[in-house]
Amino acid sequence: MAATSSRTPAPRGAGSLPGAPATTLVLLRVSGLRVAYGGIQPVKGISFEVHEGELVSLIGANGAGKTTTLKAITGTQPAAAGEIEFMGRNIKGQGPWDLVRQGLVMVPEGRGTFQRMSITENLLMGAFVRNDAQIDADVEKVFTIFPRLKERRNQLAGTMSGGEQQMLAMGRALMAKPKVLLLDEPSMGLSPMMVDKIFEVVDEIHRQGTTILLVEQNASRALQLATRGYVMDSGEVTMSGDSQQLLNDPRSHFFDLMQTGKMAEALT
Repeated sequence: MAATSSRTPAPRGAGSLPGAPATTLVLLRVSGLRVAYGGIQPVKGISFEVHEGELVSLIGANGAGKTTTLKAITGTQPAAAGEIEFMGRNIKGQGPWDLVRQGLVMVPEGRGTFQRMSITENLLMGAFVRNDAQIDADVEKVFTIFPRLKERRNQLAGTMSGGEQQMLAMGRALMAKPKVLLLDEPSMGLSPMMVDKIFEVVDEIHRQGTTILLVEQNASRALQLATRGYVMDSGEVTMSGDSQQLLNDPRSHFFDLMQTGKMAEALT
C-alpha cells in the first residue's frame, strides 16, 4: 500500500485496509513495516491503520512482534523498511520526545513510572510538553478516572502495587493530551481483579474520546473493547477485521493457543 504524502489526516478511501471504517480520518498508518536486529526479523512487513475515534487491538502470543512494532512506531527501535505515518506525516525515525509533542503517546510494557516521585509529580511529568493553563485541571480529570490515585496523590510511585502503577502510567500519558494513545500489554502481570479494573479504565478512556491502539496477549478481553482487531503471529498480520467478527470466527480457538506459541496451527 502506497504511503500518502498529505500533510493533513487523510480520509478513508481507496487503498485503505479491509475492514477499516469508511469515513473517519486515518490518524496512524503503518505500511510494510519490517524490523530486524542481530540477524532476527521480529516484524515482517506488516500493515495496519488506526482511525480517529477507534480502539484498535493488536493481539498475538508472546514473541509475535507486537511490542517491537510499537517500539518502531515510537522511534525506540529502528525500522528496516516500511512507512509510518501519523496525522498524514511521515514520522519514521523520529524520537519519542518529538512524537509526544505531536500527540502520539505510549504507555510502555512495564509501566516505567518515576519511582521516587509522588503520584502528582508523575502526572505533572506527563505534561512536560505543555505550557497551557489547564494542567492542574487535567490532573483533577485524571483523578476522576483513577480515584485510587487521588486518594494517594502524595504517595511515592515506587511504593504502589503493580496495578496502581499501571493506572499511574496511563494517567501520566493522558496528561500529554494524546491524539493516539498506544498501550503495550496493560494487563500483564496483574491480578484478575486488577485486570478487570484496567480494562474498565481503557474502555472509559476510549468512551471519553481518546483514540487507542491496544497491544495485548489477552485477546478476547481486548477484542471485546475494540472497534477492530489485527492478529500477529511470528512477525506477520495473519487476521484482521471487525472485532466481533474476529471473536465469532470459527478459528477463534487461537485465543487459547496464544500462550503456547501455536498460533499458526490455529489459523490453518
